[in-house]
Amino acid sequence: MSRETVRFGHTELPERQATILRRAIRLEWITIGFLAVTVTLVFLVLGSSQAMKAAWIEDLLSFIPPIAFLVAVRVTRRLPTRRHPYGFHRSVGVGHLVAAVALATMGSYLLVDSSIGLIRAEHPTIGTIELFGASIWLGWLMIIVMACTALPPVIIGRIKLKLADELHNKVLYADADMNKADWMTAVGSIVGVTGIGLGLWWLDAAAAIFIAGSILFDGIRNLRAALADLMDERATTFDDKKPHPIAGQIDDHLRGLPWVADAGSRMRDEGHVFHVESFVIPKDDVVPTLDQLESARQECIDIDWKVQDIVLVLTRDLPAVVAPR
Repeated sequence: MSRETVRFGHTELPERQATILRRAIRLEWITIGFLAVTVTLVFLVLGSSQAMKAAWIEDLLSFIPPIAFLVAVRVTRRLPTRRHPYGFHRSVGVGHLVAAVALATMGSYLLVDSSIGLIRAEHPTIGTIELFGASIWLGWLMIIVMACTALPPVIIGRIKLKLADELHNKVLYADADMNKADWMTAVGSIVGVTGIGLGLWWLDAAAAIFIAGSILFDGIRNLRAALADLMDERATTFDDKKPHPIAGQIDDHLRGLPWVADAGSRMRDEGHVFHVESFVIPKDDVVPTLDQLESARQECIDIDWKVQDIVLVLTRDLPAVVAPR
């Protein structure tokens, strides 16, 4: 990826966002490398613990968001075509949806499987292994592995959250949110393994249910957000907590133009960027010149790099969907 010019379609990223994107890509590759090590270590000490099994499957699912992010970044760089006139920014939403469906499906499976184990009162056992000539309880190795792998994802996740805000990338945000909560999975696994060691067999199943519930919660939350974006819900901030302020900024700018009586915009999230339709009521029904329209359009695009495209529509009355309440 060139250090001079980084694009999402025909939208050129400012140098700050281009630098942040490169950093996010490096972090995702670091995440994949860390997950490869983690999955291998957890598999080697898996045993018969349901909590460890749930934690291992969650680690496997954690590969999906960073891979989806890396693929989406590659795809969104393609220029618009006649067949795809809006570009390929929706690949971010598709990646978000794929990750959410995988999380929700596997979370549901693990929740049912762990609940059945609890209902059947299955008593898992953890044996011993020979290590350096000594007999060691495998549970100690499980606890050590989970403790060592708990902290790094939390640190990486907090870093990714800031980058997701700068890039307006919901796949990166979903990945960061999962990373940030990974310590709960590690603690749950340790509690389950400790319960087996103390003879409290039900703690293992309870910990597995907790982990499965966490996976399912992440899946459902991200599924709702991904579907809302793909159905052209009003554009929101990267964390889906509130409407994105850019639409209001565009409206305020247009209302400040000398030839504009009123204006209202509707904005949809295309992935990293927005497509905006602004309805403008000219003063005294006087049609503005082509130069005035082009100048207004360019000024709106200059408000923020995420305004990938904007259409100005002259009208007598604002549509109900954009008129102020």
